[in-house]
This record gives sequence, C-alpha cells and structure tokens, in this order.
Amino acid sequence: MKICLVGSSGGHLTHLYMLKQLWEKEDRFWVTFPKEDANYLLSNEKTYDCYFPTNRNIKNLVKNTFLAIKILVKEKPDLIISSGAAVAVPFFYVGKILGIKTVYIEVFDRMDKPTLTGKIVYPVTNLFIVQWEEMKKVYPKAKNLGSIF
Repeated sequence: MKICLVGSSGGHLTHLYMLKQLWEKEDRFWVTFPKEDANYLLSNEKTYDCYFPTNRNIKNLVKNTFLAIKILVKEKPDLIISSGAAVAVPFFYVGKILGIKTVYIEVFDRMDKPTLTGKIVYPVTNLFIVQWEEMKKVYPKAKNLGSIF
C-alpha cells in the first residue's frame, strides 16, 4: 500500500507522526510545510513542500490544488491520511476525483465543535475519525477510535 500523509507542520504533523506504527512499514510520502519542525521530524522521509499560509488564503489554496493534482497523479497513492489543517482540503477533493481512499482524523483538542477543515472534507472522506464520543454529534458518520495520545 502507498500512503500520502498530508498535514500542516506543528500539531497536525505531530498527530500523523504519532501513528507511526500504522504507516512505518508502508510505502509512503508526506506533504507539509517546509518548516523547521517538519524538516527535522521528516529528515529521512520522502516529502513534498506545500504552500503556506493556508488558512483562508485563496491564492495558496489554488496553488496547493495544482500541487495536489501533480503529486497525486505522479505518486498514485492508495490512501491519503490527514489530521489537517487546510492543506488537506485540495488533496482530499483531488483524491476523491482520482478514486483515492481518504482518512481524516479530527484533532484531539476538538471535543464538541468542528474544525473548518473537518467540515470541508467530511463530505468526501471515506473514513472520518474523531477522538471524542461527543464529536459524533457533530460528525454522525464518524468513527470514534479514542485518543491518539
């Protein structure tokens, strides 16, 4: 299986990295911001830099959409996994068009309100995971798998 792990640097990247036991034996690549924490954490991983800032930045949304097309067509992953933030949006929508399965993990610090990214990708996500039972009221089709931490 080939996995695309996509997320902002910082806490979103940390969430994905904490799932190492699930992806470490798989063919994989990462899409994240070219920031110090990502460069350090992913120094031995195949990575693609995406454009930032992403929150409410239409210009970078468009640039990241074209980047998603380019990367996903080239790499042909079987699965896209993300915990946010906005950089996940173009990858999930392009992935949906290309028939790539997606898994979104809503962040741990959201216990009763959705993130903007979660709301946007929820309709196209194959498996939407929450970490709190209360979040199933917000995302009825979600699976609560408990805390990553």
